Amino acid sequence: MTERETPPRSGQLHQAVALLLAGELVALPTETVYGLGADAANPEAVARIYTAKGRPADHPLIVHLAAASHLAQWAAEAPPAARALAAAFWPGPLTLILKKQDWVPLAVTGGQDTIGLRVPAHPLALELLAAFAAARAPAPAGIAAPSANRFGRISPTTAAHVREELGEAISLILDGGPCEIGIESTIVDFSRAAPEILRPGAITASDIARVTGAPPRLHGGRRESGMTGADDAAPRVPGALAAHYAPRTPLRLADSAAFSAELARLARAGQRVAALAHSAAAPRDAGSLSAWRALPAEPAAYARQIYASLRALDALGADLILVEAPPELPAWRAIADRLRRAAAPS
Repeated sequence: MTERETPPRSGQLHQAVALLLAGELVALPTETVYGLGADAANPEAVARIYTAKGRPADHPLIVHLAAASHLAQWAAEAPPAARALAAAFWPGPLTLILKKQDWVPLAVTGGQDTIGLRVPAHPLALELLAAFAAARAPAPAGIAAPSANRFGRISPTTAAHVREELGEAISLILDGGPCEIGIESTIVDFSRAAPEILRPGAITASDIARVTGAPPRLHGGRRESGMTGADDAAPRVPGALAAHYAPRTPLRLADSAAFSAELARLARAGQRVAALAHSAAAPRDAGSLSAWRALPAEPAAYARQIYASLRALDALGADLILVEAPPELPAWRAIADRLRRAAAPS
């Protein structure tokens, strides 16, 4: 099914709700990335997400809710610390992993007994979620919405990105403009004894500690500010595979100190290189590159532009995208996570 003609905003929302109730797919903007949405309570609709993305069936989805008050419809239990984070950061880029209610379809949880829940901050997404909840009342309402791209590829941060990649598989694309944050939400697991960050995002460990009074564990065993290493029994969550967020062009990271020298070496070897920097200066002989792009040296601004920049460089058909590695600082952790996975062999 191809994307239908886009009506004015009120008509758009009415059409989107009708399509979701009918089991169709609707792409929606969030403050993080664009999502490929379906009725989370409809296993057949959820299956269409997996088919459109080419997503493995055991890879769980995040369910987007209209408000924190809907959490109990989907989660069997929510510890006080989880509720405190919801109160502090919802609507916003935070996903909570909780034990699911028995009725929740396993199709949306990847076969697990846990569910990922969040309330997005984008106004258009909130309008859609509220209208969808009203249409489904008194039944629980949520929209399952992973990133609206082919599985493992660069996440979309504009409606045009969605249209380029999945347009023919989607009944309607809601255009909410460029995403404000630009990378996926922080995922915090509350399904086990101690909270654990399973995917870093704009909400940091320090942000969480200020609300809960204690630093969460950090998945992968790295330590900071008293954090302890994580075990390997964590639930599966989106974006946790070693290779993810990847352009089709091979991507490599180089430390800032070695970045210019590595560009020169690749040029001497006859490689067509697209360069992405944040602090390194452009080489004098920039004509030897397929492209040079500089992003801000401030993490929030960098994150807002990273996926669009990678898409633009990927479209050039270079032999390699060389990215200046971000600083090893807590504020850059989420960006470093995405780039490390984008550079991993698939």
